[in-house]
Amino acid sequence: MTMKRLLAPILNILLVITVAFGLGGCVSTRLPSEVASPWLAMTLDTEANPLDLSFLDDEHGFLVGTNRLILETNDSGATWQKRNLDLPSEENFRLISIDFQGDEGWIAGQPSLVMHTTDAGLNWTRLGLGNKLPGDPYLVTTLGSNSAELATTAGAVYATTDGGETWEGKVIDAEGGIRDLRRSSTGSYVSVSSLGNFFSTLDPGEDVWQPHQRASSKRVQSLGYQPNGELWMLSRGAEIRLNDQPGDTESWQKPIIPITNGYNYLDLAWDPQGGIWAAGGNGTLLVSNDGGDSWKVDPVGDEQPTNLIRIIFSQTTENKPKGFVLGERGHLLRWIG
Repeated sequence: MTMKRLLAPILNILLVITVAFGLGGCVSTRLPSEVASPWLAMTLDTEANPLDLSFLDDEHGFLVGTNRLILETNDSGATWQKRNLDLPSEENFRLISIDFQGDEGWIAGQPSLVMHTTDAGLNWTRLGLGNKLPGDPYLVTTLGSNSAELATTAGAVYATTDGGETWEGKVIDAEGGIRDLRRSSTGSYVSVSSLGNFFSTLDPGEDVWQPHQRASSKRVQSLGYQPNGELWMLSRGAEIRLNDQPGDTESWQKPIIPITNGYNYLDLAWDPQGGIWAAGGNGTLLVSNDGGDSWKVDPVGDEQPTNLIRIIFSQTTENKPKGFVLGERGHLLRWIG
């Protein structure tokens, strides 16, 4: 009797340990971390959210964001200084898009804001849009001297060749509300509907959006272009999908799910060496160096107390690539390779 009483607690402990290990095997484990990171964490002197940035050359660039945020750098993004735009103080603009070609630059903001510079951002002219454009400005692309293309939250696309004095509609019927919209280097567009239940494409020369069904029952978070021009898709449930067949927007690979029960990814981008980066909520920053087969956690991104909302890699005329991860509340990661 005494021996049985002594063995009972020991057996119970062993049972608990066995069950614990068994349950542990049913739950996905954390991804391994990279030994080193190519990112340097920076904290901008603002509580606003950075939303976009663009460089004129290897050193000189601008960053824009919420709460009228505009910052300028003259050292490739190592330091940033606040700048002011001539806007009414009572209006709280969300500067959502900026793009430069040399000294020629454009800013698109909400509500109903487009600004233009021809002297490298020294002076900016606000253009009066009135009720000309359906939706709010969402994405602006500099095409050349006094020329730009502007896409709106209604999916309308317009072009100007006279510095914004007049705009020519390139899309007959607007797409409707969108949650994400991207433009390729060849002039194609892809957008995600406001509910994420379908996406649409617009090729150069077309004037009507072409709708497409999403790849699964899960709603689309965002969509963009791979370096080869094919599409990538981020869906709810932290799923990543890549186009399966070149030129076929209906054909998708099986979902890539680096972490189950993780935060949704908000952006995807390829670095200059071909690594794939996924950014998302609560400092989520993952990298794959084998085309998406395996993933690791970036140690610098993992330390950031913010949502990482956008990844931008750019290349200037001097062929020196730059990269940034934009985070909420003034957080910024700078690519140091």
